[in-house]
Amino acid sequence: KLAMEFPSEDIFLITASPVIKAITNFKQVSKTLEEFDVEEQPSSLLEERYPSIKVIQSGVKRLKSDENKIFTEDGKEYIYEKLCLCAGAKPKLIFEGNPYVLGIRDTDSAQAFQKNLAQAERIVVVGNGGIALELVYEIQGCEVIWAIKDKAIGNTFFDAGAAEFLIPKLTAEKRETPIECKRTKYSIEGSEEKERPIATSDSLGSALGPDWHEGLHLKGTKEFSHKVHIEILCEVKKIHSQQEFIQLQRTSMTFPKEEKKVEADEVLWPVYVELTNGKIYGCDFIVSATGVVPNVQPFLDGNNFAVGEDGGLKVDKHMHTSLPDIYAAGDICTASWEPSPVWHQMRLWTQARQMGWYAAKCMAADILGESIDLDFSFELFAHVTKFFNYKVVVLGKYNAQGLGLDHELMLRCTKGQEYVKVVMQNGRMMGAVLIGETDLEETFENLILNQMDLSAYGEDLLNPDIDIEDYFD
Repeated sequence: KLAMEFPSEDIFLITASPVIKAITNFKQVSKTLEEFDVEEQPSSLLEERYPSIKVIQSGVKRLKSDENKIFTEDGKEYIYEKLCLCAGAKPKLIFEGNPYVLGIRDTDSAQAFQKNLAQAERIVVVGNGGIALELVYEIQGCEVIWAIKDKAIGNTFFDAGAAEFLIPKLTAEKRETPIECKRTKYSIEGSEEKERPIATSDSLGSALGPDWHEGLHLKGTKEFSHKVHIEILCEVKKIHSQQEFIQLQRTSMTFPKEEKKVEADEVLWPVYVELTNGKIYGCDFIVSATGVVPNVQPFLDGNNFAVGEDGGLKVDKHMHTSLPDIYAAGDICTASWEPSPVWHQMRLWTQARQMGWYAAKCMAADILGESIDLDFSFELFAHVTKFFNYKVVVLGKYNAQGLGLDHELMLRCTKGQEYVKVVMQNGRMMGAVLIGETDLEETFENLILNQMDLSAYGEDLLNPDIDIEDYFD
């Protein structure tokens, strides 16, 4: 965006990774909903397309904001007029530095994971967001113990009802054939040969795109397909090595089966997970899919940034941090303007793309001395994804975020086909979850945006025999 606005200015892109993430197959589904793939491409492609861009492959060591200077790991320094920090976030690992704990956040860690999975008979997955959900569904031929701190799966995107709707897909034996993968992996020549240690949590890869698991062959050693056991309302209390476990003189459990309740496990596992509900399971390794923390570390030292409660750099509605000439966008930042009543920040690919685009517009406006309005994409929270092979659309305050008790829910559910939930407040639609091919996203998007009073329709709002679009075109 900046290169288009300022073809004659030098634009430096400093990145620790040899590849850049490019948005491909972009589709504007509706006013606020967009679908796209994220593809890794060699950075030379970007330089060819925009001659004013120079990609510098090096990590950032330090920022001296008072001198407008960035120092890179390779010992160089760069002076900037305007700077935008887009360093993303890194996985929040349950235990740092344990070789049996893998954090999944980027394509590199997904590959390390796949390598380990090939030899695995049982893994423990910890976390309840989008990545955990995808992972548990995609893994075959390996026992999965899934530990979640909530009552129901997928709490970041769903409520218990949606979870119930999805659960049968986890236990179904027959699997749809996976779709062909569109993402390709570029690597620097010679880098493949270097053996990676089991968990390289400190090296920052680039974040995964929305279809990251496609084309990865996620299959363990066992011949059956799905074997998932969910442990709810618990977290990991401790991780024991095999040696420590033997010294504990406690029993661990086999994979829970319906007929028999609890059996002691005779097998010795490489690592043991003790849960806060008192149960201990042995496994080959643990996947930590417990969210992310903004990657602010190299920038804080010696700079007086205002930092949000979630650890991100606070930005105003022009994506400006608290320091002059420094902007931030994507997972590293915390939106600190007064948000629209139906938008909230969530560290997702869609928002990172929107923020990056908008930050470039703000930087350009600032340089040209123009004023600019908050981008339309921040009017309504809107995200489309796929879980368990269902299309999933979430709009507005889809989980009644911040609405307190003053709201009501309406539901429509056809088992195995669709799940529709709307969040209503004072007769107005505030949010929605649509699972399956419901074709309601545009209508609901409009109803949330225009805040029309829908009290007169009552339950009929979700009556499948009434074509709701006819009412609101």
